[in-house]
Amino acid sequence: MPAEQLELKMAARNVNLWYGEKQALFDVNLDVFDRSVTALIGPSGCGKSTFLRCLDRMNDVIEGVRIKGDIRLDGEDIYAPRVDPVQLRARVGMVFQKPNPFPKSIFENVAYAPRIHGLARSKTDLEEIVVKSLQRAGLYEEVKDRLNEPGTGLSGGQQQRLCIARAISVNPEVLLMDEPCSALDPIATARIETLMDELKESLCMVIVTHSMQQAARVSQRTAFFHLGKLVEVDETSKMFTNPTDQRTQDYVTGRFG
Repeated sequence: MPAEQLELKMAARNVNLWYGEKQALFDVNLDVFDRSVTALIGPSGCGKSTFLRCLDRMNDVIEGVRIKGDIRLDGEDIYAPRVDPVQLRARVGMVFQKPNPFPKSIFENVAYAPRIHGLARSKTDLEEIVVKSLQRAGLYEEVKDRLNEPGTGLSGGQQQRLCIARAISVNPEVLLMDEPCSALDPIATARIETLMDELKESLCMVIVTHSMQQAARVSQRTAFFHLGKLVEVDETSKMFTNPTDQRTQDYVTGRFG
């Protein structure tokens, strides 16, 4: 779907970021649209994960990081002093490269965030949220008889779906995924990609991926990063068949990267 038919969800303007003295992002401008998947691609160390972490202020926890620019969620500045990063991360969920379930039961992994954010009024409410989140993450049928067993006992692909269930348990508006399939086998990867396809019906999603095939399969828009700069962003089909910039062309055809 062309960008003009989609609703703008997040907008980044002139985002610059430094790790100490070293600048990692240079004047990044990117619009992210609701109910669609935006893929960030580019060689290792080009700034895609750094930029992704700007969107939920995960870089705040890294010492020596300085950020300049403007990032808005529904028009609100997410770096404004009054914004509580914890509340922001309930609205902008994150799934990491390596599945990282808590050392708790499957049930408690999913119940944790709704409980601390006060989303459940009763035990029944909480159970409903957990079941619904596991269903949305395509995991409930596989784990429904062992909800009290540790989440760490699941397979890698199941653990990653558990982390997705955990991230969506608080009904985020945006879901960020940092190479969510890089540690998974092809079958588990296909399950996660199907899941992304389903979740985008109700969410804005931004994924970082090293796999060009994955970007082509799951995203509607693709942004190409190189040396900390956003080179270009366009509809995924155009980015892979007819990019504007020679550097994008060289990267997607495998000439470098």
